[in-house]
Amino acid sequence: MSPPTPDQLQNFLDIATEAALQAGTVLRSYWGKLDKIEEKGRPGDLVTAADKASEAKILEIFGRHLPDHAILAEESGQLGDRNGEFLWAIDPLDGTTNYAHQYPFYAVSLGLLVRGVPVVGVIYDPFHDELFRAAQGLGATRNQQPIQVSQTRDLSSSLLVTGFAYDRRETPDNNYAEFCHFTHLTQGVRRGGSASIDLAYVSCGRLDGYWERGLSPWDISAGIVVVQEAGGRVTAYDGRPIDLWSGRILASNGHLHEAMQRELGQVQPLSVP
Repeated sequence: MSPPTPDQLQNFLDIATEAALQAGTVLRSYWGKLDKIEEKGRPGDLVTAADKASEAKILEIFGRHLPDHAILAEESGQLGDRNGEFLWAIDPLDGTTNYAHQYPFYAVSLGLLVRGVPVVGVIYDPFHDELFRAAQGLGATRNQQPIQVSQTRDLSSSLLVTGFAYDRRETPDNNYAEFCHFTHLTQGVRRGGSASIDLAYVSCGRLDGYWERGLSPWDISAGIVVVQEAGGRVTAYDGRPIDLWSGRILASNGHLHEAMQRELGQVQPLSVP
């Protein structure tokens, strides 16, 4: 089949925006009012009533507008054919641990894959009312204003961000060594706790680069599009095309990409106790 036209992409983007904004309203309604927080099997991997209500709202909107599109959602799992032409990767609350502790760094993340390639992304931060949107070939915006990545060209002048996977207690592939390594090479490394916002901040130049492991497609699909459309670069750690199912991502303003890639390749992981 032929790729979506710009008008089709714009339509998908508008539907995702509607879903993200309404899900954000749901999240605001639960903020500070949670009476039960559950773990999904791994320490720190939380789910709340807010996650579930946000996802239900998103699924209702997509079901009404795009009933033929498959969905991969963090809480509901796979709905439809994952290998079909259209697949939405949905995180109704990216940053649940932050949200549960009322730490205001969380978002709704909605990304559309067309034959496995991210082409539409919407990230909405309800607390700060920031809406990041992008579609392939249509550019990237924050609250309807065009955005672009930073022009930082040296690691020594950069501010990076990363995260730590839920299995970090059990695996030596835990990102601790990389965190320390980049901390010594840069002006700082942040740990936000929401992959989608980390990518959004790279897209608008607040951060210069981001890497992480242990991720799921719903964490990063939207952010990949936003970063790329803002002029940045997204790959695997070694510079090859990113595999959404590998759990790993390297994103940057482009200028720092090869340097980050080179440094990641040199770091030996720390062993866990």
